[in-house]
Amino acid sequence: MAMRITSAIAAASLAAFVVSPPAYAGSSGWHDSEGGRIRLVTASQPDASGQLNGVLQIDLKPGWKTYWRDPGDSGVPPQITVDGEQIREAKMAFPAPVRHDDGYSEWAGYDRSVLLPVSFTLPDRALPEGGIAATVLVGICEKICIPVHADLVVETAHPTHAVIEEALVRNAQAALPGPATPAFGASLAGSHDKAMTVAASLPQAVQSAELFVAGEDGYAFGTPVAKAGDGKFTFEVPVLSRPAEKPSGEGVPYTLTSSAGAVSGFLPYP
Repeated sequence: MAMRITSAIAAASLAAFVVSPPAYAGSSGWHDSEGGRIRLVTASQPDASGQLNGVLQIDLKPGWKTYWRDPGDSGVPPQITVDGEQIREAKMAFPAPVRHDDGYSEWAGYDRSVLLPVSFTLPDRALPEGGIAATVLVGICEKICIPVHADLVVETAHPTHAVIEEALVRNAQAALPGPATPAFGASLAGSHDKAMTVAASLPQAVQSAELFVAGEDGYAFGTPVAKAGDGKFTFEVPVLSRPAEKPSGEGVPYTLTSSAGAVSGFLPYP
């Protein structure tokens, strides 16, 4: 009887393995540059809405840096483009950056190797026959910034289950800032032609914070200046340029960092 039960379990497990849809974890080849290398990684399968998770892996050499979504006055923000017929959209997300001052400008970015999550939207949940292909542009900098341009392809013709690639994507998503909340987040407290005032809500016992604001939808911002007083924590953010009309998007993306962690959200357009 025990042998029959064991055989039945084994047969059921084999059947489940056979009918399970294949996974598409994999990676492109590395594209090398003077200051580091980059590659594209995908994991799992498209979900019910046609989203396939991936990551742009930027492997930096010691002493080299790369940029956040808004590099400041100068620099190259990470960019990814795809064929709109094969892949409807590729959207990047960003872990919390660090403020850098190289003596002539301040900018937001990373001084270590970094994983940038990418979400691919696929038509009808169908993987392109030629693989997940994307054109990537990033800036990798030591004393000067070197634009790195690469065409990267993750093959999907031969599905595989790659534990390392799956882990990279999970780790990249886990490293993202959490969603802003009323207790830990930022709000627009006022604005005029040349600046906006942002009020920060911080967890108890947190005495300092850093605000990163991304200039998008026709806006450009300077480095936020922190002001503490009367039990409040605010930032004065220079508005360097703005569109002729307010956009209809979600708002101005921001990331707020502190010793309690980091959160991201959107501010109303000033």
